[in-house]
Amino acid sequence: MTRAETKERNRRALLDAAFEVVSRDGYRARLDEIAERADVTTGAIYSLFGSKNGLVVAVVADHLRPYYEEIEQAVPAGLDLLEAVDAFARYCRRGCDAPDALPRLSLQITLLDMALHDPDLGSRLAGSIREQENHLVALFTGRPHNGSTVTPQQAQRLTTALRALFVGLGQGIPLGLAPGADEQYFADTARALASGMPLVDQGADTA
Repeated sequence: MTRAETKERNRRALLDAAFEVVSRDGYRARLDEIAERADVTTGAIYSLFGSKNGLVVAVVADHLRPYYEEIEQAVPAGLDLLEAVDAFARYCRRGCDAPDALPRLSLQITLLDMALHDPDLGSRLAGSIREQENHLVALFTGRPHNGSTVTPQQAQRLTTALRALFVGLGQGIPLGLAPGADEQYFADTARALASGMPLVDQGADTA
């Protein structure tokens, strides 16, 4: 195994181990346990990620990357804005039934708790999530809607609103707080949100 291959192996092992330990222990997660699970030294964590917070941020980016890549496949070009929002909503609802739905929810809640305990980590996590969400902003930008096209600023605001909607519903489903929230419900609420947002319908371009 080359040095580069060993480095990538260690990086992958640490991301997988950190996902498990952080999901379980949150801000109490211990670097020595993560390193032991990955079969590396704690020094490898600092060498590859700089710090515990750097590792956590990398875990989030690694976790979100395939999610946004799948969205690009689920929301093809050629759809208008409401059709794209509909397709995105249905994708999100299917994700609530995926085998990894509960581990993802656990990590989501754990990260929120960690961010509340560590403002620096919270700021870095927010930046990482925004960077990933830029893929979704790009996905909505330029789509036709009500005789015009969606600007990047409009797409950004819509993305923020949709995230809030689906995070709430995604947490409510396993807790029994969203009865009847099937694919059609997700699609209907997302379409209603996009249709009713003045910043989209009226062509506002405020950043």
